[in-house]
Amino acid sequence: MTVIDPRALTRELLAFNTINPPGMERACARHLGALLEGAGFKVAYHEFAESRTSLIAQIGGEDTRPPICFTGHIDTVPLGAAAWTRDAFAGETDGDRIYGRGSTDMKSGVAAFVAAAVELAPKLARGPGLVLVITAGEEVGCEGARFLADRKLLGRAGAIVVAEPTANFPYVGHKGLAWFEVETHGVTAHGSMPEVGDNAIVKMARVIGDLEHFRFPVESHAVMGKPTLNVGTISGGLNTNSVPDRARITLDTRTVPGINHVHLCDSLQSLLAPRGASVRKIVDTASLYTDPANEWVQQVFDDCTPLLDGRPTPKTITFSTDGADLKRGFGGPPVVILGPGEPQLAHQTDEWCSLHRIEQSVDLFRTLMRRWCGA
Repeated sequence: MTVIDPRALTRELLAFNTINPPGMERACARHLGALLEGAGFKVAYHEFAESRTSLIAQIGGEDTRPPICFTGHIDTVPLGAAAWTRDAFAGETDGDRIYGRGSTDMKSGVAAFVAAAVELAPKLARGPGLVLVITAGEEVGCEGARFLADRKLLGRAGAIVVAEPTANFPYVGHKGLAWFEVETHGVTAHGSMPEVGDNAIVKMARVIGDLEHFRFPVESHAVMGKPTLNVGTISGGLNTNSVPDRARITLDTRTVPGINHVHLCDSLQSLLAPRGASVRKIVDTASLYTDPANEWVQQVFDDCTPLLDGRPTPKTITFSTDGADLKRGFGGPPVVILGPGEPQLAHQTDEWCSLHRIEQSVDLFRTLMRRWCGA
C-alpha cells in the first residue's frame, strides 16, 4: 500500500504555474498521472489545445454498478494586481495554513482525493471502482470538462464528488453561468458637433437602463434562490473630442434550473433591439442540481456531519464548476460539491488552505470511496 502525504502533494502541485490564461497544465497533469499509474490506475491524457492537458484515471470496474468519480481542476486564476506577502508557488506554511495560488481553489482538493485514491488503490481494484477526472481550463469556461463530455471520453460514473472549496460542507449544486457581450453602434463626428453624429455610448446608457427592468423567465428556485444579472464591464469611444461610434458592455448572469441560455440570449436581444443593440453569448455553463433527497446525497450528509456544527441542510454554492459538464458527460448521476478549501479565499491575494481541513477531506474521501466500492 502506497501512502501519500496530502499536504506535501498540495505543495508539489502549487509549484506548477498553471495560471489561466495560458494554463499550460500538461506538466502538472503528467505529475499526477505518474503517481496514479504507480498505484495501479489506468491513466489517459486528453488535450483540448497545446499543453492544455486533462487526465482520466480509473481503477476497478464491474458491469453491475458504475464507479464513483472524484474530480477537480488544476488551472488557477492570475495573481492579481495586489502584491503577495508569500511566494505564490512555494507552498509556504504558517501554523495551520498553506499558502499559494490554487491552495484553496483547488489543488488541495485534488491532492486530497488523489492521496485517498492511491492509499485505497489495492482495495478499489475489485468491485465498481473509482474514476478520477482532473481537468485543465476550468477557470475560463470549463473548457477541459466540456471537451471530455462533448467527445464522449468519460465513460460511466454512478456519483460525482467535485472537490472545489467548500470547507468540507457538501453542496448539492450551483447556478448556471451565462456571459453576454452587448454592442451599440453609431456614427462618429467631431465632439463640437454632436448633432452630426450618433452617440453609441448614449445608446448604451439607455440599454443599461432597460436591463434594470429585465425579468428572468424563472423568478426563483427553492434552494438556489433568484437568478441574477450584473453589468461587468463597459467600454467605448476613441477620444474625448469625438462622438463615439461604438460601445460595448459585458453581462454576467447566474441562472437557476428552468432557464435556457439560448432562450435567455434571445430574450435579451428582443429587449435591447429597439436600442439598436446586438447581443452575443460568450460563456455558457449550465446550472447543476441534485435532489437532496437522493439516497447517496443523504449518505454524504451523514458522513460530513461529524466535521460540521450539525447535519448539513441543502445548499448550493455561489460559483460554477466542472460538475455541470461532467454530469452531462456521465449521463446524469448525482453530484455533490465538497472539498477542503475555504470558499471566501478563492481568487484572493495570499490565498491559503487549512492543513487540518485537507486531512479531514482525505478521511472523508476515503470513507466515500470505501462505502461506494464495498472496500
